[in-house]
Amino acid sequence: MSHAVLQLSTAEMKKMKTHYQNHLKQPAPQGALFAAKTDRAAITAYKSGKVLFQGKDAEQEAAKWADSSKKAPSQKTKPSSVNKHDYQPPDQLLHKVLIGSDETGTGDFFGPMTVAACHLSIEQLETVESWGIRDSKTVTDKDIRQIAPKLIENCTYSLMTLHNKKYNTLQADGMNQGQMKAMLHHQAITNVLARIESSNASLDGVLIDQFCPPATYFKYLRSGEQSWTAKTPLYFATKAESLHPAVAAASILARYAFIEEMDRIEDKLGMPVPKGAGAKVDQAAQAIADAHGIETLKAITKWHFANAGKVKS
Repeated sequence: MSHAVLQLSTAEMKKMKTHYQNHLKQPAPQGALFAAKTDRAAITAYKSGKVLFQGKDAEQEAAKWADSSKKAPSQKTKPSSVNKHDYQPPDQLLHKVLIGSDETGTGDFFGPMTVAACHLSIEQLETVESWGIRDSKTVTDKDIRQIAPKLIENCTYSLMTLHNKKYNTLQADGMNQGQMKAMLHHQAITNVLARIESSNASLDGVLIDQFCPPATYFKYLRSGEQSWTAKTPLYFATKAESLHPAVAAASILARYAFIEEMDRIEDKLGMPVPKGAGAKVDQAAQAIADAHGIETLKAITKWHFANAGKVKS
């Protein structure tokens, strides 16, 4: 599957939205002005002005708007090392050997936040192709339990788990989820880079499933006294798990760690612990608080979520 990215003005994106009005998808992804899907490509226009085209005819579809992209005014930014390039993935991404990085658990009241970074060599890419590697959100937990152990045996990876007690401490100290994710991604990627260097394995770059603009990502790293010093090219892309199997594999591993931890929580409590942050989660939270107390509930949840406020004293 090919992809293309354009930078457009707000006016041009409004024209584009009108053009695709019969193909709009609802709701639009977070941070997007609109999303559409045609027979030729899937189009996502972001508030930043970037428009992502994905699909077998993505480049041809993007070509319709290429002239507008050239005319779009560039945003003024303060000069810094982050702005040397826009960190967009190169063409022919599927032919690159990459470290992919993704996270899960960020929208779940119960359970930890997990981040995984995964490197797949050319040979490993061929091996995992038949396993149904794709975004963990589109794979059942049953399938993840079958795929993840095989990935663990066949790839170079690093897994970071931020348990709830530490998560709540960091959040209470003023750290937001974006900062936590940036530091976990950075550490997982750094770990895999070190293992790749020691084995002299080939590597063309690092691809992060984008959860914030690159400049914000680097700002978060600086605030955590970390920085990107590796010479390896670093790329960011939304829905990166659909762009390269290494990110999809990282998504699977992160989700596997999350559901395994959820299993441990259920076993310890002897009660069901649902995923997400909906009404069933509210009911489970109240039941756990009644049976085990508020402190036990707090120790297995992201306590700043609105769900916490719905639990009766």
